[in-house]
Amino acid sequence: MTKRALLSPWDKTGLVELAQGLAELGWELIASGGSARALTDAGLVVTEVAEVTGAPEMLGGRVKTLHPAIHGGILADRSDPSHLEDLQRRGIEPIDLVVGNLYPFRAEPSVEMIDIGGVALARAAAKNFDSVGVVVDPSDYPAVLAELRAEGALSEATRRRLARAAFAHTAAYDAAIVSWFDDGAGTDDGTLPPTVHLALERAAELRYGENPHQAGARYRHTGRPSFWDGVVQHAGLPLSYLNVYDADAAWAMVHDLGDRPAAVIVKHANPCGVSVADDLATAYRRAYECDERSAFGGIVAVNGEIDGAAVGAMVAAAQADVVIAPGYGPSAVEALQAKRRNTRVLEAPPPPAAGLHLRQISDGFLVQTAAGFRAGRDDWQVVTKAAPTEAQWADAELAWRLTGWVRSNAIILVKDQQAVGIGAGQQNRVEAGQIAAAKAAGRAAGGACASDAFYP
Repeated sequence: MTKRALLSPWDKTGLVELAQGLAELGWELIASGGSARALTDAGLVVTEVAEVTGAPEMLGGRVKTLHPAIHGGILADRSDPSHLEDLQRRGIEPIDLVVGNLYPFRAEPSVEMIDIGGVALARAAAKNFDSVGVVVDPSDYPAVLAELRAEGALSEATRRRLARAAFAHTAAYDAAIVSWFDDGAGTDDGTLPPTVHLALERAAELRYGENPHQAGARYRHTGRPSFWDGVVQHAGLPLSYLNVYDADAAWAMVHDLGDRPAAVIVKHANPCGVSVADDLATAYRRAYECDERSAFGGIVAVNGEIDGAAVGAMVAAAQADVVIAPGYGPSAVEALQAKRRNTRVLEAPPPPAAGLHLRQISDGFLVQTAAGFRAGRDDWQVVTKAAPTEAQWADAELAWRLTGWVRSNAIILVKDQQAVGIGAGQQNRVEAGQIAAAKAAGRAAGGACASDAFYP
């Protein structure tokens, strides 16, 4: 009996090559709309879906494959005589392979981009994986074709793997639609959405997890480009779990400091050096001077291109595990590598806007909105006889902004737009203040102090 394949993908990458291979193996090709045109233009013999169903497309293409002649051919259990009798009685022929992927809803979210027929095809074929193969990812085409050529059929293990991929594909698609209706954040009354859907796919293997004995990987939302997909690593060792974790925090942090040249140095997601200055070299040098000991092996993030004097300042300072910047001038990467060959040198686009913040607990997640609140001098009340100078106002605003990035209990001392003492993560605020003062070593006089909560 001739094998039949239904080809109806939105993304037609590799479709012609797959169809040519199937045709060479004697398969009958069924396709609709643009897929049929693409295959016909390539010189292939194609049976239109409308010929199979006896019904033309309707509602502007909204209804094409939603028909018993299609879904009966896919869902029929080949081991059930009653199913085969139903097919024969209705003149329906089995379909052995379904190739399809869905409208690109994530790229163009709208009601018209909510796929119905494609989801139904993928789920029907995946449900009946004992009899039918389903392929939703063009990257699987070569392996599927190779197995058909070598074995004449897809193994149960392959069909099961492809079915899982199809269900993951449709689940992620539905999650994206729900997120669109939720507008990615909360409901109209300001509360959090009743459901939060997570569908993740592995995007990159990492060198190791938080510790060398742990495996680690970076995941992204399924089918959605990630900020980290746009990060280019120019040099250095492969990234580890903590490299990505700290670099992500450092990159968001440095972009939270305004438009002036800024540099931050991060260790374990806490800043140990921060400065804003008139030029990048000065900003980096002053960030490094905040806590030179802690800066060793840290993550350096700057908000401008690293070149010239900035390279010199970095080369003269302690070794960094990661440097992340929006760009690098000529020979900058080579100069940084000369300091330490293993340093990961990253070039990154601007960070994405903050969305919901999720933290995993033992059997679920805690969810909160992004900490987007910002306060400045217009929100503050001077309660002393002496009013701050302009420089002190600026230092207070920087110190207060940094409290959002330092683990509580947090005390930050800033003088002349340079963090000179950071007390982080202490169980009591008094000791956090003592640590900040000890690190400042007298440099905070005339500056500003910020606490992330009540100071006893």
